[in-house]
Amino acid sequence: MMNILGMVAALASAVGGFTALSLAMDRHWEALHGRGNLPTGRTRRTLRRSGAAGLLVSLLVCLDVWGGSQGWVAWAGMLTAAAIGMVLVLTYAARAMVRVGWIAGGLGAAAVVLAQIARGLA
Repeated sequence: MMNILGMVAALASAVGGFTALSLAMDRHWEALHGRGNLPTGRTRRTLRRSGAAGLLVSLLVCLDVWGGSQGWVAWAGMLTAAAIGMVLVLTYAARAMVRVGWIAGGLGAAAVVLAQIARGLA
């Protein structure tokens, strides 16, 4: 149970983090908001921090569930899967990117909470 929740939490957090990081880039912001419309400096910093936080949560979950040696490898796999997913979303459904990011972030947070509850019950 912990491995499944850990995988969901790590992958969803990585997808949310990559979504925020991609929206901090001019190219992807313009794909969503129209050409010539750029994010403000404050928005860009917030997106970068949120993206970094999502990737950090993903790393911490992997290290917690799989330990120090396997956790890094699992995190690299989660980053790879999340990046491939984000490339497909950006290529074929750029307008859905924000929804995917919000859903992934919420799913990641819920999985982290459920994993902590399951750990407390065990």
